[in-house]
Amino acid sequence: MSGRRKFIKTAALGSVGLSTFSACATQAAEVLKTTADKTIKKPVIISTWNHGLAANQAAWDTLKNGESGLSAIETGLKISEADPKVRSVGYGGLPDREGKVTLDACIMDKNSDCGSVSFLQGIKHPISVARKVLEKTPHVMLTGKGALNFALSQGFKEENLLTPESEKAWKNWLEKSKYQPVINIENHDTISMLLVDSDGNLTGGCTTSGAAWKMHGRVGDSPIIGAGLFLDNEVGGAAATGLGEAVIRTAGSAMVVELMRQGKSPNEACKIIVERIYNKHKNHKDMPHLQVGFIAVNKQGEYGGYSLRSGFNFAVCDAKNGNRMEKPDFKMTWKD
Repeated sequence: MSGRRKFIKTAALGSVGLSTFSACATQAAEVLKTTADKTIKKPVIISTWNHGLAANQAAWDTLKNGESGLSAIETGLKISEADPKVRSVGYGGLPDREGKVTLDACIMDKNSDCGSVSFLQGIKHPISVARKVLEKTPHVMLTGKGALNFALSQGFKEENLLTPESEKAWKNWLEKSKYQPVINIENHDTISMLLVDSDGNLTGGCTTSGAAWKMHGRVGDSPIIGAGLFLDNEVGGAAATGLGEAVIRTAGSAMVVELMRQGKSPNEACKIIVERIYNKHKNHKDMPHLQVGFIAVNKQGEYGGYSLRSGFNFAVCDAKNGNRMEKPDFKMTWKD
């Protein structure tokens, strides 16, 4: 069933100048229906879900201050990591079935250098630890106790990330202990962010507390370069959200970038990979609760997104149109 719906513009943005970074000052949320790719004046920042608005704003302000794309990505994603109301990222994230908050994150720059942490506990900002892995080690990924030891050696402080609200939700879940990872508009997950600067250089990052009530030790797609995030500065970048197992099985973000290399637009590339995931999973045990979505941007500033099911949205910030939400097309609704 086609999810294509009419383009809707629910609120007007104020007049903004083309040449100033102040264009992304926080304004009333605007939701746009994305039916095709959009090319806008660079820089462009795009990130998943409603909490992407605040993250975009912080990233934009960082660029305005003349800092790097890496710093902008890190600063933006730290907003979601520190917000206890964002129950799927960082502090206040819903725990695994043992009641422990475990975190995954990665970051990647225009030179294809990347850093990643997985199964990290007790550190509020895994995106910052991932950046340290990129800058201070010869490795791409550190995990578990090793990632924690490294973080502590870099001056990060260990703290309890399980808020009373998340602990209460976990104890309620324990009453039935049924694992069903539903990821939709009521249960946002990973925040993924892509940035293309005024020179067309790309940076990206992902951070998440992963699927609630997962087995202790489970790692999703978010810290895996090529699955949850992939950039090629010659082409563009892509990032994923949704059920990580399905994204890992298809190397989702890397495939989106490769399709852009072959001439597909960001929107087309995202749609093709979502269709591929659907075809590989339509008879799979995960299908009843499967949701995946992708965002992508190329060097020209053209961006797009697509999801398997309804409910996915993303935030976009640029100098002309400001900071707003957009709803991409989707293949099917949750009732299909």
